[in-house]
Amino acid sequence: MNTSSKQWDIIPDIHGHAFKLTSMLSKLGYANTNGAWRYPDPNRTAIFLGDFIDRGPENGKVIDIVRRMIDAGSAQAIMGNHELNAIHFHTLHPDTGNPLRDRTDTKNIDQHETFLKEFQIGSSSTDDAITWMKSLPIYLDFGEFRVVHASWSNAAKLVLDNYTATGHLSHENFIHAANTSHDLFDPIELLTKGPELELKNGHYFHDKSRHRRTSVRVKWWQDQADNWRDIAMSVPDVNELPDCPLPVEANIEPYNQKEKLVFFGHYWLTGTLELQSPNALCLDYSVGEGGPLTSYSYCSGDDELNLGRITQS
Repeated sequence: MNTSSKQWDIIPDIHGHAFKLTSMLSKLGYANTNGAWRYPDPNRTAIFLGDFIDRGPENGKVIDIVRRMIDAGSAQAIMGNHELNAIHFHTLHPDTGNPLRDRTDTKNIDQHETFLKEFQIGSSSTDDAITWMKSLPIYLDFGEFRVVHASWSNAAKLVLDNYTATGHLSHENFIHAANTSHDLFDPIELLTKGPELELKNGHYFHDKSRHRRTSVRVKWWQDQADNWRDIAMSVPDVNELPDCPLPVEANIEPYNQKEKLVFFGHYWLTGTLELQSPNALCLDYSVGEGGPLTSYSYCSGDDELNLGRITQS
């Protein structure tokens, strides 16, 4: 690496797998020095794309590694949907006293199970972890490229920018983001969870955790799609989806290929590495379900995505 240029190692969803995280950092050349993982050249740092928790057995250790790196200046990070869900799960509405995310819903409990084994509801360690999660921005823009957990939307960012110029949400903003009738709800959902379309006429599919779902994550970077199976993401068996045209009301904001490079996670890819489009790259290859942790090393001045810059561990 040219020591006069900046380089970023972009690392997506870790989901409580601390060993895979430290293995990746070691493979990239980072070392645990003075209490934090650092690269020998300070011009090279990590960017984490959120979803640090749930599914894996070492939620606390992952949080500790990432926090120490951020405090040391060797990393930056954004929020994933699992952090947003955790914030809502552990935050009570000031008026009703009820959690912002339903604690009686079986799916919510199952999804959050490994975190709850380490972090009890209401404990000081849990409060500290949630406070840290609240400090994470929804997105980061580095000028040459941008990162977001699930999908980039200029329209959603514009709404968010009316509330915060930095992408960081206030405590009040988080409460609003849990309210489906508030104008922050849809933009935050879109940026952290991606656009989804609701299936019609009783159709459904099963996700990787065998939960029954009626809404489909869609390929927001794709200019055109003719039917449900073309546009669907994170559906283990697309044959469960109807083989019919999309509804006329489907209105997905595609990512223009003239936009700057964008990196994201969230979508549980498997198999061969691929570019989603010339300027959009998903790095989530299902570490939470036994897949590899994946990273991309971006060098300042790069104007094209290159699969050769991807590392897996």
